[in-house]
Amino acid sequence: MALAKSKAYQDGADAAATLRAYAARAGVANFEAWCAKYGFTAMPATPEVVGAYLAAAGEGYAMPTLRRRVAAIARACGVAGHPLDTKHPAIRETLRGIGRKHGTPARRAAALTTTEVRKLCRACGNGIAGVRDRALFLLGFAGAMRRSELIGLDVEHVTWTEEGLKLLIERSKTDKQGEGVEIAIPRGKAEETCPVAALKEWLDLAEIKAGPLFRKVNRGGAVESVRLSADGVRQILLKRAAAAGLKGTLAEPVSPHGLRAGFVTTAYRNGVPDEEIMGHTRHRSLTTMRSYVRRAKLSQASPAGKLGL
Repeated sequence: MALAKSKAYQDGADAAATLRAYAARAGVANFEAWCAKYGFTAMPATPEVVGAYLAAAGEGYAMPTLRRRVAAIARACGVAGHPLDTKHPAIRETLRGIGRKHGTPARRAAALTTTEVRKLCRACGNGIAGVRDRALFLLGFAGAMRRSELIGLDVEHVTWTEEGLKLLIERSKTDKQGEGVEIAIPRGKAEETCPVAALKEWLDLAEIKAGPLFRKVNRGGAVESVRLSADGVRQILLKRAAAAGLKGTLAEPVSPHGLRAGFVTTAYRNGVPDEEIMGHTRHRSLTTMRSYVRRAKLSQASPAGKLGL
């Protein structure tokens, strides 16, 4: 029994999506098939052979796919007791060369700053679904939240305070150990864009006392017990963005991650220090956090208090 539990915890150490990708062995299987075809030894893999494989595959696959395959091959090598040096020039420089010659500019979410969030809120209307959507957008923006964090919130994760509220985020992308983090959301300056007021209105109107914070609303206007899905959040945002006349570009499309990018962009515009932004956004890397700044000229206790809502 104890051994079985230990194995279960070990299996849970990696994200579920990563485990599924590795379990499929698609990248490793493709590499092994290529080696068999051209007379190379697949395992233990060497940087030179992996580099040759990448060079052969380079033009037919996207860069993220090639990087995932390198990661899968490296993991297989590690499990077999033959670590692969993925930073070896034969691998690293080959990937860089492929990127320069065949790569395409990375897509990133268009920043939904205070201006765009106000337009989204106005497009929501007064129906119960609109009340939910307004709370979803304002909380997502003020909390610089990822979709997974938003849909994972329960009523029990909210603590109401004199200044506004506190949110307990039990697990996030950068919190692999599941230690959790609490962030503060202050009241907004304007009632129509106050994330605290919007969330309270949604919970009162939907009569939600416990369980999932954001739920499906059916066509009849009834609030279901089912938690919103990640794709549901995306569809809601696209619908409201279209109604608000907000359009992205091929390089910067409209997506839920734009609320997070919009928070960072707006905070930078308003002079919030790096460490305060990172503490609120839960970023571990300053470089990664700064990459979220969109269209910004770098020039209250919680950073969310300086968003101008």
